[in-house]
Amino acid sequence: MSSEVAGTVVLKAQRVQPFFARHPWVFAGSVQAVSGGPPDGSVVDVRTDANKFVARGLFNRQSKIVARLYSWDEAVPLDRHFFKTRLERAISLRHHGLHLNKSPQSAYRVVFSEADQLSGLVVDRYADHLSVQFTSLGLAERRQMLTDILTELLQPAGIYLRTEKGIGQLEGVTLTDGPLSGGPPPAEILIEENGLQFAVNLAEGQKTGYYLDQRDNRLVVRQLAAGRRVLDAFSYSGGFGVYAAKGGATSVECVDASEPALKLVERNAVLNGLGQITTHHADVFRHLDGLVTAGKKYDLIVLDPPKFARNRAALPKAMQGYRKLHKQALKLLDRDGLLVSCCCTGLVTLADFEDVIAQAVTESRRDVQILERRGPAPDHPVSIAAREGGYLKCVVSRVI
Repeated sequence: MSSEVAGTVVLKAQRVQPFFARHPWVFAGSVQAVSGGPPDGSVVDVRTDANKFVARGLFNRQSKIVARLYSWDEAVPLDRHFFKTRLERAISLRHHGLHLNKSPQSAYRVVFSEADQLSGLVVDRYADHLSVQFTSLGLAERRQMLTDILTELLQPAGIYLRTEKGIGQLEGVTLTDGPLSGGPPPAEILIEENGLQFAVNLAEGQKTGYYLDQRDNRLVVRQLAAGRRVLDAFSYSGGFGVYAAKGGATSVECVDASEPALKLVERNAVLNGLGQITTHHADVFRHLDGLVTAGKKYDLIVLDPPKFARNRAALPKAMQGYRKLHKQALKLLDRDGLLVSCCCTGLVTLADFEDVIAQAVTESRRDVQILERRGPAPDHPVSIAAREGGYLKCVVSRVI
C-alpha cells in the first residue's frame, strides 16, 4: 500500500494528551472528525483541533482503534525504510541486547507489537522458522512488504502466518493460517531453551507455537523443584513440567484438556531423558476436584491457565475461575508447599490477581507468603506509553 498521507484524523481537544505522550491507540471516542476520506489501512495524520501535528498512523474505521500510531515526526513517511528501521531495532534488542540468538535452535520473540512501536505485529522465531501474527488491518495489508523485510534481515527457512482468534471481527481483516514465505513448516521444529529441547508444532500449536513469554519463569520452577512432587496444571506442551523434572522433582504430573498438547509433553520428556513425567487428559477444574477428593498432596503446583477474559464483560466470571483454581491448589498443597500462579488476562492487573489469590487463601484458612512477583521474559518488553502490553503476571508463593 501507499505510504502517502491519505487523510487526517482530528482529535477532540480534551483527548489529546495521551497521544502527545505517545500512546499508539486512537479510539473512536477520541476522534472529533476525519477528513480526506482515507480508505481503511491507509496512512493518516493525527492532529489537534488547532491543526497541530500529533502523530502519523494507519487508519481503520472498522476497528474501535480508529488509528494506530507509529511516528511522531511529521517529516518521516511510513514507507518501507521506516518499517525496516523499526524491525532492525527490535532484532537488535534480541540479538545484541539480550543475546537470545546463541544457537541455531534458539527461540524468542522478535517483535512484540506496541512494545517495539509496531502496533499490530508479533513475530516469533523458532529455530530457522518465523511465526507471524497480525492484529491490525493496516499491517496485515502490508504483510508482503513486512515478509520481505523479515526475510532480508533474518533469512529464515520459512515464515508462517498464525491468526489471532476474533481478529477478523475486531479489525475487519480476513486472514488464513498458512505460509507467507517458504513452504509449510515441518510438523516438528526442535528448539533449545536454557539447555533443554522442546518440540514445537508451528501450524497447530497454541498461540504462535509455544509460550515463549514464560521462559524465565520456567527457570525459576526448575530452581525450586528439587525433591518435590509437582503438579503442572494447564500444562500445554509441558514447559513448566519439563523444567521441574530437570530440576530434580521426584514426580511431575501434567494436566491439560488438549490431547495433542499432552503428546508434546510426552515427546518433550523423551527429548530431555526425563522419566518422572506423567500426563492426564482432562478438564483441569474437574481433575483438580478429583485430586482433592482423593486426598492427593503436592509440594509444588503451577497454575498457568489460558486467558479467561477477552473483554470487561467476562471479567467477573474470570475472577471466579481464578479464585476456584487457587482454592483447589491450596487444598492440594502440603505445608511449606510452593504455588506458582500465572495470569495472562491483560484486563486483570497484578493487584487484582493478588486480591483474588488472597480471597482464596482466606476462604481456605491457610497462610501464604508471596516470595516473588514476576512478569514475562525480557523479549516481551512493555512500552511505558502503553503499559496495557504488560499482560503476564506470575506470583510465586509459599503456603505455611
